[in-house]
Amino acid sequence: MNSVDDLATNVAQVKSLLQQIPSSVEEQLVCFPENSLYLKLKDKSAIPALTLEESFWAEFSEIARAKNAVLHFGSVPLRGREKLLNSSVVLRPGGKPEATYTKVHLFDIDVEGHKPVRESENFEHGDGTSTFEVNGWLIGQSICYDLRFAELYSRYAKLAVDLILVPAAFLVPTGRAHWETLLRARAIESQAFVIAAAQAGRHVGVGGDERMTFGHSLVVEPWGSVMADGGPEGVKLLSVMLERAQIEKVRRQIPMSVHRRL
Repeated sequence: MNSVDDLATNVAQVKSLLQQIPSSVEEQLVCFPENSLYLKLKDKSAIPALTLEESFWAEFSEIARAKNAVLHFGSVPLRGREKLLNSSVVLRPGGKPEATYTKVHLFDIDVEGHKPVRESENFEHGDGTSTFEVNGWLIGQSICYDLRFAELYSRYAKLAVDLILVPAAFLVPTGRAHWETLLRARAIESQAFVIAAAQAGRHVGVGGDERMTFGHSLVVEPWGSVMADGGPEGVKLLSVMLERAQIEKVRRQIPMSVHRRL
């Protein structure tokens, strides 16, 4: 996606992408990136506090029903107790939205040559792992900066998840240096598929404010090979068929769950 600081624009982009998805007899999973419905572009601007009662959820739900798709919104700014929650939302075909995971590690960084970022000024920390199921596949969740903290993924490995989601809005310099390396490492150490839906390219807001994100939405298989790469820019769909046999093959050859000592 290429989200901006306007809810209506992003909702329209989501609808457009969903309409491009073919219908399926078997339930399919559709993954959107972090900040899919709102991407802050202006330093002092207020981030909207969304709820699970917004009218667009019902519209998304009907499209999901028509496509037989489970929708995973990588992160949405939901209203919290004192601050916002950077939370993933799952929407099943014809169902109600459910907040399923809140970002544990908030992005408070100061990369040389770039403005400092303090995500914790607006958001509360999440407090642990969370999974959900689609077609019998156990799916672990994380968001963007969580990717750097291997202990989170060790928990998912111990749960023997089949797939891990890493929706993101990575900066260009950190993405260039670390994005693919970390995603492949998480797939290898978890012996699971990884889907990382990413914001991509040059984002131009309603007031002309701009931001660049790294892009390169990736799908990585349990051996660590990249199956699909969305490239550095553009709004597009990646369609990949995941086979459980690949998970079983890797775990049979290198039985890490048996050897684990910590």
